Amino acid sequence: MNIYVDADACPKVIKEILFRAALRKQLDLVLVANQPLAVPRQPGVRAVTVPQGFDVADKAIVEWAQAGDIVITNDVPLAAGAVDKGALAISPRGQLWTRDNVRQALGMRNFMDELRGAGVQTGGPAAMDQRDRQAFAAQLDKLLVKVPARKIGG
Repeated sequence: MNIYVDADACPKVIKEILFRAALRKQLDLVLVANQPLAVPRQPGVRAVTVPQGFDVADKAIVEWAQAGDIVITNDVPLAAGAVDKGALAISPRGQLWTRDNVRQALGMRNFMDELRGAGVQTGGPAAMDQRDRQAFAAQLDKLLVKVPARKIGG
């Protein structure tokens, strides 16, 4: 199992939770972004810089993800691609993406894009708070509880 992170938009506090979880479970953690990222010198943790461009990081994550991997993203199309491949996907706020809710979210996303295109101010998401961090950590723990610790790279 690998954990892939849509790192361009992932909050620092969520990355820190992921660094600790990867170390504890000895999992490979891959942060994908279109700009260089600083990551801790820790076995199994690496940053991959992809070229600039629309959805380049998302496409790379979908290409690399396999059934049973975990993808961390708030990007609905990326979550849909990951779920379609059999990967598990969770948002930085702890929402587990499923085939059902990701399709609903895609519909809502498209609707909101149409509203914004028509000039309607839709606002953005609320700032992350302690409850969001706890929800993420709890959801990640649920996914990792059955994963035995292993040798990194093995």
